[in-house]
Amino acid sequence: MTYVRRSSRAVGILLGAVLTAGSIVAGTPASAEHLAGEASALPTAVVSLGDNGISGEGAGGYEPGTNGENGNWCHRSVHAMVHKTTLAAKTVNLACSGAKSAHVGFGGPVHNTEGSQAERLTTVARQYRVTTVIVRVGSNDDPQFSGTVAACIGAYLYPERPDCSSFLRTEWPTRLAAMAPKVKAALVDVRTAMSNAGYGSSSYKLVLTSYASPITERMDAASQQAGCPFRLTDARWARTEAVPQLNAALRSVASQVGARFLDLSRATENREACSRGSNPAAEWQTRITVDPWRMVNGQLTPEEKVRAGESFHLNATAHAQVGRCMTEFVQSNASYATCLERSDGNLHAVLS
Repeated sequence: MTYVRRSSRAVGILLGAVLTAGSIVAGTPASAEHLAGEASALPTAVVSLGDNGISGEGAGGYEPGTNGENGNWCHRSVHAMVHKTTLAAKTVNLACSGAKSAHVGFGGPVHNTEGSQAERLTTVARQYRVTTVIVRVGSNDDPQFSGTVAACIGAYLYPERPDCSSFLRTEWPTRLAAMAPKVKAALVDVRTAMSNAGYGSSSYKLVLTSYASPITERMDAASQQAGCPFRLTDARWARTEAVPQLNAALRSVASQVGARFLDLSRATENREACSRGSNPAAEWQTRITVDPWRMVNGQLTPEEKVRAGESFHLNATAHAQVGRCMTEFVQSNASYATCLERSDGNLHAVLS
């Protein structure tokens, strides 16, 4: 394995388009040299789309208008990964907490008062010269992340119940198989959104990322009781089976649509929630934020339900680390890499 080498950012050329009245519209370029000059007049931008895994849920510092105002709980954080990249002059976060693949693509239902993310991407792509589009979505589709977490917590709190992994191990592959075409459809719509804005498929970089394991079986009993109420057998299944299988399913989708893939399944390895015992400040995942008994028994207040959604997500430190890893990956021009913590304590994009 070798680190990805950083390289200077190449000047993108939007082939098959011309810049007119502040928008990029289809046309026949007079020359590639002319196009390069016209396109460079627009500030560059990197855009993120997807769900709570990329919006910044759990990282705090939510942008005005996304923290419950008028019913919008997208929880787009100023600490979100896209804002920690150094890939462009402008960073734009269109992701929304709780979003499913249908909310990313065209024609889907309104979610948290917002419409299609792909449609808004087209608007952004006409205002800026978008060089990179980053997508993370799928966990809220058939995998049902929040429901799966609740089922596993319930197994811990009620000893008479079987391990959640005992039935999820059988269901999980079926859930992933049902998720995959939905994620693919969303990515196809992202491609269409960029095409509608006048971009050729080679004039920007499309990156799909996976999810980091939020918990580990390497935690002590005190942490289980105050922060991570999971049986060790279920935590081991989540880290060693469920998350890697989800990662593999998403990587397959990326290859089908010609997107690059950044593997985050081990990004928080040894820094998962409750992995550092009495030192949660050294962890990169948020521990549970509400009373688990009240959560499992449906007794949370509306405010508590919002806080519950922040549980087991990347914190601000983790978003900064993933942002630097994403920057390395995109600048490498590699089609695949894994984010791993190295001896310097930082995440790096590692080619394998």
